[in-house]
Amino acid sequence: MTEKTPITLTVNGRNYTIAVEPRRTLADAIREDCGLTGTHIGCEHGVCGACTVLVDGEPVRSCLMFAAQADGKQIRTVEGLAKDGELHVMQQAFMDHHGLQCGFCTPGFLMLAVGVLEREPDISDEDLLDVLSSNLCRCTGYQNIVKAVRAAAKEMRGQ
Repeated sequence: MTEKTPITLTVNGRNYTIAVEPRRTLADAIREDCGLTGTHIGCEHGVCGACTVLVDGEPVRSCLMFAAQADGKQIRTVEGLAKDGELHVMQQAFMDHHGLQCGFCTPGFLMLAVGVLEREPDISDEDLLDVLSSNLCRCTGYQNIVKAVRAAAKEMRGQ
């Protein structure tokens, strides 16, 4: 039996003190130990991006990171976007521009886009498209996702 290591995950400003096996992924810890199921697990190989969360402000594929590596870091999941019952600008833009269909990829796209735009608000359109192409969607054809992110980017810049 593998020995468990006590860690504290700070997710959306709340501390979760848990004990994890060394090989436990951050995605599994967020979903199963913290009870936050908005982070989706798709390919489990870091390809699809459904599990993207922000770790210290950086988009991270949580299926590729061990939970122990996130000990003491600030983690933000899709559950942490809305504030006081009001959707984040990016969430509203996805609704307004029909940027979701089945919704499975949506949390990963939201976290990727928010993380990139908070870090680099004036990212070029070409670079933004390059970033978004790292996540996969099997339903939308991407056009409405791109429209939604562009609209939210303008709003996040205050335009």
